[in-house]
Amino acid sequence: MFLLAFFSINAFAQSPNKILKQAEKALGGEKSLQNIKSWQKKGLITRVKDGASGTFQTQGAKPNFYNVRYDVGGFETEVGYNEKSGWRRDSRDGLQTLTGEASRNFRAETAFRNNLWLNYKKEKSKISFGKQFNLNGKTVNLINLTTAKGVSIKLYFDAATNLLVREEIPSADSMNFFDYSDYRPVAGVKEPFQINAKIGGALYEIKLDQIIHNREIARGNFDFPKLSVEPLPDIPALLAQLQANEDKVEDILENYSFTQKSVSREFGKDGVLRETESETFQISFYRGNSIRRLVEKNDKPLSPDVQDDEDKKAQKRIAEIEKEIAKKEAKTVAQSADGTPDEENRRISTAEVLRASNLINPRRERFRGRNVIVFDFEPNPKFDFKNAKSFLKFFGKVGGAMWIDAEDKQVARIEAVLFDNYKVGGGVLASLKKGASFTLEQERVNDEIWLPSAIDINLSVKVLLVKAINVNQLIKSYNYRKFKTEVKDSKIDEVKN
Repeated sequence: MFLLAFFSINAFAQSPNKILKQAEKALGGEKSLQNIKSWQKKGLITRVKDGASGTFQTQGAKPNFYNVRYDVGGFETEVGYNEKSGWRRDSRDGLQTLTGEASRNFRAETAFRNNLWLNYKKEKSKISFGKQFNLNGKTVNLINLTTAKGVSIKLYFDAATNLLVREEIPSADSMNFFDYSDYRPVAGVKEPFQINAKIGGALYEIKLDQIIHNREIARGNFDFPKLSVEPLPDIPALLAQLQANEDKVEDILENYSFTQKSVSREFGKDGVLRETESETFQISFYRGNSIRRLVEKNDKPLSPDVQDDEDKKAQKRIAEIEKEIAKKEAKTVAQSADGTPDEENRRISTAEVLRASNLINPRRERFRGRNVIVFDFEPNPKFDFKNAKSFLKFFGKVGGAMWIDAEDKQVARIEAVLFDNYKVGGGVLASLKKGASFTLEQERVNDEIWLPSAIDINLSVKVLLVKAINVNQLIKSYNYRKFKTEVKDSKIDEVKN
């Protein structure tokens, strides 16, 4: 009985790679699937609860463009991703740029709609076998696909036909599922024409009557609908205000300290993203420079001896800052013949980065209870990146979205994605792989300044030509306190207001 049970269990524990390869073959073959560069689908959608119906349309294009629009009983819903940001519009809440978990999940869905699982290795995703069981009268194999950002997509394949019969994809606040049937050939690839879906908690029946592959779709079809009639601010003037406020922020920041926790995360063999270690720092500023003092490791206070060493490092950092400032002041005196400051020592601001970018799709929205100006940004082909500073060269390969507080003229949020590989020192020193993503979110503190609250970093980097290192890190900043800093005998005295 033991041996029978053992072999039965192993018979069900199939290779996820084998199941996916069988599915590719059943759908028409990997080559045919990879050759689909764009697609459009149209049909009728009916809400099961009350029978209300309307039109359903969805389209996508590689690498990362996706749009879904449907009208049920006169209530319109539309979502889209334009390679830089995701958005949602409906008849009740209007237009809104997706942020946080909703943005992350929708970006993962966009990639899946355009590429299925075909590029999971290149995208650093993980696959694992779930189980084999009965679903709607069919024996199915469950495969878990987990993206590098930790989004888990569940795929159910018919054990008899190897066709995909269900997907479970997380959205902002719910788990959506899509059941597929009535597969028919379309240009050499099998496509489901019947979809039973649960979207946002409601059940729908979707019957497609048209599916087209590789028709050219204008990128503008995936951009934000132009709905607001309220005039937008002049962009150059907005950037000038942003620059001026950033200069003020640096002066104000001198009087703040805060706690910062850095959490590293890794995927387990089961495809689950877990925290592996963390460090907590106390951050303060001295003459425009940050001073980090380690106070906890893995949520535990440091031993007295280790803490004493960390305190000494902080004091040493202050002494180093004094020396660095003295050198810079001496160098500033030796300005160029025309009297302009030395470019190498000039700070690069967000406003400068934006001047090196094309700003598109400007719109007015609400974010965290504040009125904001939101726009997408992408590299400006007319900008001289070749002769720019290295930090700006990096932004020659980056695009995303930015939220600027309409009243304070300060950055509230940035989402960015690396569109192409970025090499440092010709790739010898380091090389970042395209697809790296960065998110910065700030909060309004004391009604005077916007300061970082969360930074999410996800990237793959090869350093000194060694094996690529995957970085998945979350940095949280909190407990902002205002005080005055005085340096006496290389020590920091905090005087609370």
